[in-house]
Amino acid sequence: MTIRVMLVDDQVLLRTGFRMVLAAQPDMEVVAEAGDGVAALEALRSTRVDVILMDVRMPNLDGVETTRRICADGTAEDAPKVLILTTFDLDEYAFSALKAGASGFMLKDVPPDELLAAIRAVHSGDAVVAPSTTRRLLDRFTPMLPSAAPQDGHPELARLTEREREVLLLVAQGLSNGEIAARLVLSEATVKTHVGRILTKLELRDRVQAVVLAYETGLVRAGGSAA
Repeated sequence: MTIRVMLVDDQVLLRTGFRMVLAAQPDMEVVAEAGDGVAALEALRSTRVDVILMDVRMPNLDGVETTRRICADGTAEDAPKVLILTTFDLDEYAFSALKAGASGFMLKDVPPDELLAAIRAVHSGDAVVAPSTTRRLLDRFTPMLPSAAPQDGHPELARLTEREREVLLLVAQGLSNGEIAARLVLSEATVKTHVGRILTKLELRDRVQAVVLAYETGLVRAGGSAA
């Protein structure tokens, strides 16, 4: 299956570089490009896209609002997945985009093999963000989030079983399913099942939103420690 990719960035040179990398892959095709959010939304009306590589700082309509509009209908099966690209490791715009529904966060200087792996993973339904980058991003901006006890901030957390809560804590610390399986002495398939149930119970799009929720509710403190 060919992964249809859209490049959204106001820098033509960067789009050209990404297009060359993707064009060399037998399972990927760049089907659209846009220099800002307005053009991206317009292109989506006539072009089917699987994954969008989205810059955050653009004229006319930035990547955050564009992502929010694209992800507004999180139930649409054919809705494209958004991977945020930014120049800065700690970027408040990128954090806002994750909250808006983006499935990942990457730096523009990411090695090509990591970018390609991320595109394939997101297309398959996973949310891929470098754990260290996610933790730094969330640790930086957690103090700016409204403080709330887990029970008060998100009552749905009470729906989780003790094991699911334990898995959510480890997801929020940036651990992959394999790492969580090793930590809890479970099979990776079992961990994947737990993560799926967590997302369903909390009505979340993917594990990136689960990480954000864990920090917002106070379930995890800045630094990745349990509350």
